[in-house]
Amino acid sequence: MTSATAVKPMREGFHSITPYLIVEGAANLIQFLEQAFGAKELLRVPRPGGSGIMHAEVRIADSIVELADATPQYPPMPTAIHLYVSDVDAVYQRALQAGGTSAYGVVDQFYGDREGSVKDPAGNYWYIATAKGDRHVPEGLHTVNAYLHPLRAEPLIGFLKRGLGAQDVEKHASPDGVVHHVKMRIGDSVVEMGEAHGPYQPMATMFYVYVPDVDAAYHRALQAGATSLGAPADQPYGDRNGSVKDAFGNLWYLATQLRDRS
Repeated sequence: MTSATAVKPMREGFHSITPYLIVEGAANLIQFLEQAFGAKELLRVPRPGGSGIMHAEVRIADSIVELADATPQYPPMPTAIHLYVSDVDAVYQRALQAGGTSAYGVVDQFYGDREGSVKDPAGNYWYIATAKGDRHVPEGLHTVNAYLHPLRAEPLIGFLKRGLGAQDVEKHASPDGVVHHVKMRIGDSVVEMGEAHGPYQPMATMFYVYVPDVDAAYHRALQAGATSLGAPADQPYGDRNGSVKDAFGNLWYLATQLRDRS
């Protein structure tokens, strides 16, 4: 077994957690992200025969989003993303002009953000926000932040702590125990969640997660109740990764960079 110790555990430009979007029409989604959010395409790997995109990466400000066309093994996985921008009103309108549909219009929220939401042509939800104050991205968050809507938050919170070493950042719950909003830190990134209600229903999400030691992280996730999708192995693109599925349907691709590609 190759050691999982690397010069840098994660690839240059990546955060600890990167959402991975599995969609029908990845090329069209890349175009939407470029037009709506000013994304820059970094990498596109076509499938053999050119029947779609096997893997792609785009940058949105300080963050990277990975995506690929769906397959029978990996069907579409609509995802929710909390996106911070400098001018939510302008970006919301651009997203509609690029082919998105409104989930709700731009409003001032009681927690200090000005926010609107758009569903992209592939079915992903983007909660587009500008934080009030000196920073349009709140301290500790990135431009792109994954957002989960579990039926019950506490079991998922427990898994993130036991399996991925997540730490509490913020939690808001009603007296009857309904969890409205949670922030959990994993590495340099935050995963947000609020329990499913109304139109906000569970969406199993795929994550690419950089960790210092993928073998240890993989076994820890299994001990916390995840099931294996693939044991850690060295990959030709320079990462050692393994994958697990948690009890809530989310897929976690755990990785450590083995050689510095910067």
